[in-house]
Amino acid sequence: MTDATPSAPARPVALVTGASRGLGAALAEALAPGHHVVAVARTTGALEELDDRIRRAGGQATLAPMDITNADAMAQLCRSIFDRWGRIAVWAHAAVHAPPLAPAGQLDPADWDKALACNAGAVGRLITFVAPLLGETGQALFFDDPRAGDKFFGAYGATKAAQIALARSWQAETERTGPRVHILEPAPMATATRARFFPGEDRGALAAPADEARRLLAEAGVPS
Repeated sequence: MTDATPSAPARPVALVTGASRGLGAALAEALAPGHHVVAVARTTGALEELDDRIRRAGGQATLAPMDITNADAMAQLCRSIFDRWGRIAVWAHAAVHAPPLAPAGQLDPADWDKALACNAGAVGRLITFVAPLLGETGQALFFDDPRAGDKFFGAYGATKAAQIALARSWQAETERTGPRVHILEPAPMATATRARFFPGEDRGALAAPADEARRLLAEAGVPS
């Protein structure tokens, strides 16, 4: 965990997993005015660029360049957050593995395993790690992309659906006790993930991730 601000933050802490680009980076920037952002992603360079943007805007960030599928690393990160700050106010989960589109009968085993590990397996573990940090008053945000059953989306659609099913169970279980779990559906955005799925699409007609981040946080009632 690389800290850009060595003193304890005066702001509530927001954990953003998948923060290096796309919606995750936009969420981190949108949260930064009112939160100390803990930004998690595999790509160190992209995290450093995110940190530069947050700092130029007067915000604070702690960078955590790690893979969410590494259970030991994520457990250590959550323990470090607890030891330092005790709790978090928000967890926004935007990390995703988008395997190439392929017929269900021709799925690449390596891509299937990566999609299963990132989109479903890691989330199951992260909920158990992050729930104690959120306590009764924190908020967790998940982002649906309903592709289950769409042709050629087998690996992505199935594993993303599994992720959202986990989130919906957690949402139902914590309705009275907290934390509040939100399942939000972004509009089609001009992101690298979308470009992999729809390479010939007119990107000018798509929403900007920054605009969607602000809209989704407002929809969930998360202060920025």
